[in-house]
Amino acid sequence: MRCPSCGSLDTQVKDSRPTEDSSAIRRRRLCPVCGFRFTTFERVQLRELTVVKRNGRRVPFDRDKLARSVEIALRKRNVDPERVEEAISRIVRELESLGESEVTAETIGETVMDHLRELDDVAYVRFASVYKNFREAKDFETALAELAGEDDEDGPAKPG
Repeated sequence: MRCPSCGSLDTQVKDSRPTEDSSAIRRRRLCPVCGFRFTTFERVQLRELTVVKRNGRRVPFDRDKLARSVEIALRKRNVDPERVEEAISRIVRELESLGESEVTAETIGETVMDHLRELDDVAYVRFASVYKNFREAKDFETALAELAGEDDEDGPAKPG
């Protein structure tokens, strides 16, 4: 593993342990050249995924980009970071288990929205507003009405 500080290829693992949900191995590393300490995560990857964008372009799937999008939607929301990491891992596993090496951006967006809906209603609406390209207040009203309709079917509204 290359040192992010000096670029040396000779780094040492000082500690390894599974994450809370055992979906990854957290490794503390030390660079013997410059003394820099850093953390890496090792995850199981079922298959290499390629994202087919709306314009037809194909790009490699990037878990970190997915995580950033989810974190942006959840910004300033009181959601336990462990729950967020578990949701991201579930999204990735769900996409990998579709059985295809190519997955559409639409499939990813819909999957993320399904999981955000379970985590936090406000984050769901934020993500949907970007993903579905809301252009006017009515678009927000429609999304909120969908959420309210689901709460009515499931019983009392979930606390946010």
